Formats: sequence, C-alpha cells, structure tokens
Amino acid sequence: MTAVHSSGATDSSRERARVVQLHPPHTRVRKHQSHSLHQGERVWAETNCYVDLWIELLHGYGLDPRAALAFTVTQDFEGDQFTFFKFPLEDLEKLYGLQVQELAIYDSLEDRVRTQTQRGHTVLAEVDAFYLPDTRATSYRHDHTKTTIGVDYIDPRSRRLGYFHNTGYFVLDGEDYEGVFRRLPELDGRPELLFPYVEFCKRARAPLSGTALAEASADLLVAHLQRRPARNPISQWRAAFPEHLEMLFERGPDHFHLYTFNMMRQLGSNFEFLSRYLVWMRERGFAIPDAMPTAAQRIATESMVMQFRLVRAIARGRRDPCHECFDVLEQSYDKIVEPLAALIR
Repeated sequence: MTAVHSSGATDSSRERARVVQLHPPHTRVRKHQSHSLHQGERVWAETNCYVDLWIELLHGYGLDPRAALAFTVTQDFEGDQFTFFKFPLEDLEKLYGLQVQELAIYDSLEDRVRTQTQRGHTVLAEVDAFYLPDTRATSYRHDHTKTTIGVDYIDPRSRRLGYFHNTGYFVLDGEDYEGVFRRLPELDGRPELLFPYVEFCKRARAPLSGTALAEASADLLVAHLQRRPARNPISQWRAAFPEHLEMLFERGPDHFHLYTFNMMRQLGSNFEFLSRYLVWMRERGFAIPDAMPTAAQRIATESMVMQFRLVRAIARGRRDPCHECFDVLEQSYDKIVEPLAALIR
C-alpha cells in the first residue's frame, strides 16, 4: 500500500480550486438523520462531544466523515488519560474545504451567532448542557457541564435554536434559549461568567470526492502514522493502573465515571472509529488486511468489558488488576498501528 494507491479518474484541478459560493442560511429547522457511524450495532454509542458533533455536522453538509478518521492512529496514553481525540482542523480543510476560525464574542453571543448563521456558517459554541433538552438522560436541568454545540439556525423572535450535538440534531426554545445565551435573571450581572470559547465553520472551497477524497485521506494517514506513539500506549496504561486502581477506591463512584470516560471510553471509541475507517479504506481499494479492523474493534469491545469489570470490582470492594483485559488490549494494539505503518512505507 502506498500513500496514493487508488486508480481511476480524479477531479479536475479547476473543480478542486473552485471557491464555493456563500451558502444560504437555514431559514427553518433542518431535518436530519444521524450518520451511519452513529447507527447500527456499536460498542460505544457516544464518544466525546466534539467528535460526535463533527460527524453529524459533516454529514449535515452532505460529506462523508469517515474519510477524516485517519487521525485515530495517533492516540496515546497521557499519564492520567488517553488522548481526547479530535478531528484536526487542517484535515477538515484539506478534505472538505472547510475553514474553522475562532469567533470573537465582544458583546453578545446571540448577536454573533445570528450574524454568522445569516452568512450560512455554523457556530461551534461551548454552552452549559443544563439547558440542552437532548441531554435529558444526563445533564438537562440537573448538572451544569460544559459541552460544544454546532448552531446553524437561530430565530431570536421565537427564541428557537437548531443545533448539532452528540449524535444528532436538535431544537431548543423558551427558557432553554435564554439559558444557553446567559440571559436568565440569575445569570445577569455576573462578571465572573466569562465569554465562552466559540468557533465558526465556513465552507470556503469545494470538497473532494470519489478517488480524490480517498487519496487525500491516504496521504493524511501516512502523515498521522509518522506521529504515532513511540511505545504501545496500552502497556503504559497497564504500568500506571495499580496506582489508578487505588485512587478509584479512595475517591468513590463519582470519580469512577470521570475516570472511565477519559480512559475506557476514549480508548474504545477511538479504536471503534479506526476500525470503521480501515474498512472504509478497504472498500476504496486500499490493501488493508482483515485482521487490522478486527483488532481495532476488539479494543473497542474489550475496553467496555474492562469498564464493567471495574464496576463489579468496586461494588464488591475487591481490587481487580484486569490482567486478562490488558492482555487482549495490548495484543490487539500490536496488530494495528505498527503493522499499518510498515504496510504503507
């Protein structure tokens, strides 16, 4: 397998360089069905808010997010967590012609969102999930937690907002609208509530498609493999796990959920997406052995198994070193990243 492997007709240079005309704003709430990455049998129904949001946003633009998953080979163990994996913005620009810039919020978040959506852009804003109706099972009207949404529709008169979040597209209104924009009486006049971090996405150039998209994705895979961890990150986690296990028993159930989100979920969901990506590459003619996506999916599954084992261990007050889980995870990793790097040299 080489960096550019596929054959066949490519997009013309004129089409690749064509500047996309300004997209019209969404004048009504969109109808949206979740991408296939978020449907069917999955080990990890959700990954992290940023990746899931971008999958649905790309899908909403009519683009295939699977082409941008090459970065998943770079995930590492960071000592106290696995890399919080995110789509690199430069990859999104190369594949889809999307430019993401920070949006200065110098007066009103609502005004800035209205201006950008009127220009056909999507605003990516950090908000309080306390006011997001789609989080009824977790945070809505219960916990104040930070999350990112992608807003493409706003109607200040009716106080309605259409937004991408997690694995879908949703609408909020009324008091939730006021809460998201911090306009509730209890939020007024509080200088310690700083402006949130906000980005906006604009479609600056025509996206790649067909063979050109697959070849560009392969180029990104080559580049990301050069940034792969120098050592098996799961082996590093295994060495640190005894200390982590003691900490879990000391801090109790609330910390357990935070730990598993940043360990098992980030590891498992990252490799579940890597499995989907490798299948996508195979379908486009690249010589990916069956064993690689299978091993990546095994990491996804075994991460969930380990999470359940820890739940049971803590409930019983017994320390479980999870040796069998680590054996499976380590061996599976060894079948993926280094062999894949060797394959494309």
